[in-house]
Amino acid sequence: MKSIVLMKNIVLLIYVAWFFCGCGKTDPAPPGTSGPEPPAALPPPPASVAQCEKCVILSEQSQNRIAIVDLPSKTMIWEWSAAMNTTIPAAHIQWLSSPTEAKPVYNNKYILLTGEAVALVRIADKKLMFYAYVGGNVHSAELLPDGNIVAASSAGNKLTLVKVDTLHYPDNVYTKTYPINDGHNVVWDKKRQVLWAGSALDLQAYTYNFDCAAPGLTFSYSLTLPEGLHDLFPVYGEDALWLSGGSKVYQYKFDTKQFEVIPIAQSSVGVKSVSSGPAGFPTIIIRSKISWWTDEILSMNGESLYMQNNLRIYKARWLLENIFSYSADGQFKQCN
Repeated sequence: MKSIVLMKNIVLLIYVAWFFCGCGKTDPAPPGTSGPEPPAALPPPPASVAQCEKCVILSEQSQNRIAIVDLPSKTMIWEWSAAMNTTIPAAHIQWLSSPTEAKPVYNNKYILLTGEAVALVRIADKKLMFYAYVGGNVHSAELLPDGNIVAASSAGNKLTLVKVDTLHYPDNVYTKTYPINDGHNVVWDKKRQVLWAGSALDLQAYTYNFDCAAPGLTFSYSLTLPEGLHDLFPVYGEDALWLSGGSKVYQYKFDTKQFEVIPIAQSSVGVKSVSSGPAGFPTIIIRSKISWWTDEILSMNGESLYMQNNLRIYKARWLLENIFSYSADGQFKQCN
């Protein structure tokens, strides 16, 4: 018994000596270091949209606005909403609420946007250049080479051709409609001189008559889709189109005439928009978190590029020139 007590006392003395001599402590950091490096400071945002190098346009529904975010600084540097525009009658503000798409046009100097109407806004001074009611849950719009606009309405099951006249709107605007099942998107193809429009079953090509007095579309042919189509947008710098369906993301390559499945980190379900850029620009996606919206911009490999609580982002597009669809002159046009 005495030997056991003696052994316990010896162990206790060794522990006390170890504690006070500092044995077992980690060595101090070498001079000039202080552990892990803190996160790098974000760069300051650009002074204007014209100075943006990596900016993204958002269709943001929590405040019924179009917003431009500078990704390097993670700063929202520009926004526009119908409610803040004094030239829109109160009864028309609802037409441009819950924006569904915003894409840069005319060399990134204007934005073409959709709600229940289509509208053109000049970025520099936020001037509303034109708007017209379309209806039927407009999901997308495209600019034609002469300045007119085509909109796709999902609930209305229609394409609507709108003649742009900046002196006479929003009343008595020339429009012409064409039936399409669950119309969600439209893209002008400059090379083939056709308008692509996605339906529930196929990707349809329309020719345009370029008639200022009576502008019109004519159905030409269609491509069978692998599944129902939500988003349609050019692949930057390629002769190809991005497509997002209900469960997958695709590229349609015109040289192979094939729909190629593009892998997305985590999940391809619920992808509302896809937008790519040149080297150094990650391909960005909007994938719904709640209902049809999200508060976050993701890269295709799952990296979070921008997030702000309570946003309701529906689509996001890089603020880049679209040479697949538009000419290089970038001059604002209207067909008179």
